[in-house]
Amino acid sequence: MATNTQEQQSQAGRHQEVGHKSLLQSDALYQYILETSVYPREPEPMKELRELTAKHPWNLMTTSADEGQFLNMLLKLINAKNTMEIGVYTGYSLLATALAIPDDGKILAMDVNRENYELGLPVIQKAGVAHKIDFKEGPALPVLDQLVEDEKNHGSFDFIFVDADKDNYLNYHKRLIELVKVGGLIGYDNTLWNGSVVAPPDAPLRKYVRYYRDFVMELNKALAVDPRIEICMLPVGDGITLCRRLK
Repeated sequence: MATNTQEQQSQAGRHQEVGHKSLLQSDALYQYILETSVYPREPEPMKELRELTAKHPWNLMTTSADEGQFLNMLLKLINAKNTMEIGVYTGYSLLATALAIPDDGKILAMDVNRENYELGLPVIQKAGVAHKIDFKEGPALPVLDQLVEDEKNHGSFDFIFVDADKDNYLNYHKRLIELVKVGGLIGYDNTLWNGSVVAPPDAPLRKYVRYYRDFVMELNKALAVDPRIEICMLPVGDGITLCRRLK
């Protein structure tokens, strides 16, 4: 009979070997979700951008199709209009947002790499939603500090999505909690981090997974006790934690 440690190591190994970003144990079950409810309803521009991104060498950085569908519906449910995205890559989640918000909605989008964003930009333009996006190249923290300095920006964002450098998530949170409105949402992506948050200390993890794991776990602990928000951690994609500002 396997020991608990052996079972944990086996489980961690399964998480590491899964090719997609879902934490579902069964690849077949995940494929069922995609083929039954995601791909048939995926807007054509999002499909085009997803397939374009799949050819990029860093394609694991993209938001999964099921998470894109979730974000699109979530934004419609909360009637989001003024939004922010930190970490854009080729823009799959950005496009999901742009398609969901009204024609006069706005997205402040930030990424350190404009080249990746411009890969997806023609698809975004063809979808007719590029006018909603204000893209800024460079680190997000200086931009956030400028926004926080002006009190008119406090509580002005309906929704903020963070999918960027995990070692700065807590630094982002300190600023974003001032910028999102009371009742608004912040979504932190990758909060289950390849399942590594439950892996034993000696589990064979990829170097980047091991490096960022502690930052992700530190964020999760901080969000769990932050009295200014209520949270919901969902096993969608690589894990997303929704934070609703209370005060």
